Amino acid sequence: MTETIRYGLVGTGMMGCEHIRNIRLIPGARITAIADPVEASLGWADASLGDERPARFRSAGELAERGEIDAVIIASPNNTHRDVLAPLFERGIAILCEKPLATTLPDARWIVEQAERHAAPFWTGMEYRYMPPVAEFVRQVHGGRIGALHMVSMREHRFPFLPKVGDWNRFARNTGGTMVEKCCHFFDLMRLITRSEAVRVYCSGAIDVNHRDERYGGESPDIIDNSFTVVDFADGTRAMLDLCMFAEGVEHQEEISVTGDKARLDVLVPPGDLIFSPRVPFRAAKQVERTPVAVDEVAMAAGSHHGATFHQHEAFARAVRGDGPVEVTALDGLRAVAIGTAAEISARERRVVTLAELDAL
Repeated sequence: MTETIRYGLVGTGMMGCEHIRNIRLIPGARITAIADPVEASLGWADASLGDERPARFRSAGELAERGEIDAVIIASPNNTHRDVLAPLFERGIAILCEKPLATTLPDARWIVEQAERHAAPFWTGMEYRYMPPVAEFVRQVHGGRIGALHMVSMREHRFPFLPKVGDWNRFARNTGGTMVEKCCHFFDLMRLITRSEAVRVYCSGAIDVNHRDERYGGESPDIIDNSFTVVDFADGTRAMLDLCMFAEGVEHQEEISVTGDKARLDVLVPPGDLIFSPRVPFRAAKQVERTPVAVDEVAMAAGSHHGATFHQHEAFARAVRGDGPVEVTALDGLRAVAIGTAAEISARERRVVTLAELDAL
């Protein structure tokens, strides 16, 4: 591999353009090919490309055949990932595929099988791992600061799903459902934090506020807009996700708390603060410590994931050059999709779903 990495990009919508802006910050990176079947989307990329003028294609197959690239980023709609990846696996190039890995478990398993035979790095895009405050939070948990971990609590209260080309994200058949599309990030973080695997899932969720009056070809959207999800892990740790997608006005979009036998630790995004609360005797004065975690302003400006996309690309570039490991594998992507799929089934059928019954692995 030469010092310069030639990047291709499949999908130049909102997330694709965020990848473009961040790749351009990586030393020795050039974007040499982009592909999207929608001309307007290719046009959106121009504003993020600066003075770069990559070759333009209408499909992943064309890019795979004629694009001169060393690595490719997949940022196309969720339900296209398997078809998009097929010709790219044949090229033997490094791949970063955005979350969720796929919308169905059969497709996710197929991608894992292909990735295991693929000579070049395959990376599942999980930006939340790379938010500097979250990364430091995980480091401290693994370092033992809270003692033995027992409980994980996550909250995302945010804005509704944004409009997408062709309104593809309004239907679970295209996204995998909200618990796969949106929440696989958090299920991935649960696995990362606990260092254990999920065994059962219970989700109570519904579509109560957003998109209820929308119609697309006579169909109503079917994507959950709020939910509580409880995940039991093999080591006995319990985790919970509280999701609300009609809470645009809240101060903190994401909050994560972990509680051990010695202390509790929280991370708030934004502003990116860690809050450490050790246990104290009953009625004793609390000893709470609040520490901000700095984030590079350029990385913050290049994306909407609190600087995470840039840091993920730093790590991916190291893997492409052979200077570092693949940190988020296709199997990690499959396991996050499996938890999300279990949550979707649980919400619909109002029952506990075990991972064993999905035959996910």
